[in-house]
Amino acid sequence: MPLALLRRPDPDHLDIVHEGTTFRIAVRRRPSARRLTLRVSATSGEVVITLPARSTIATAQRFAASHGGWIAARLARVPERVPFEAGSLLPLRGVPHRIVHRGARSGVTRTGSDGPEPVISVSCGEAHVDRRVRAFLEQEVRRDLLGAVDHYAVRLGQRPTRITVRDTRSRWGSCTAGGALNFSWRLILAPPLVLDYLVAHEMAHLREMNHSARFWALLGGLCPEVDAAEAWLKRNGTALHRYG
Repeated sequence: MPLALLRRPDPDHLDIVHEGTTFRIAVRRRPSARRLTLRVSATSGEVVITLPARSTIATAQRFAASHGGWIAARLARVPERVPFEAGSLLPLRGVPHRIVHRGARSGVTRTGSDGPEPVISVSCGEAHVDRRVRAFLEQEVRRDLLGAVDHYAVRLGQRPTRITVRDTRSRWGSCTAGGALNFSWRLILAPPLVLDYLVAHEMAHLREMNHSARFWALLGGLCPEVDAAEAWLKRNGTALHRYG
């Protein structure tokens, strides 16, 4: 009888204790894996252990427990989450704005100032602040993306077939073989040069669906801020996932 039929179903998580702190670890089994591995997401703080086909849960538990110090150190590097609620500070186009709840009536979200401090002013029921701020940010990023796409479409003589905004984790933007562009809404949190660069990058893929020398030459001719934007993303990109 195959081993998989004899084994009990895997739990969805393991708990280990390190120096008085309990860590919850998601369990994933991957038949193609050759060894046990641990991963801590730099954006969400999720801890995942991946098991090969023949590893037992008891072995995984011991392995995770023996790496308690490593898990603790990695989790300490994960930026603290910033919820979309009254009083939170978040960047809008790279400029810190304070979320201010103005009341429950109008349902309008807008930017403004509260003395010297830029604010995102939200008028809605308190329970809906998170949703309203997220919708506002998506609206703003769509406006900026469409403006940048229009600019580069004139220069390239090509337009995408579709533009989609998502909350992607592994990519800030992408271009499909069919010419559809996808972007992370979190680009609205970065300085404008970053969004502009990402749009230029993906628009260049409409002509060069690769990262060849010809692609980089085309991109360099479209966007003079390639190096600055890449450097900003390398330093600060991960931190954008802490918001919301």
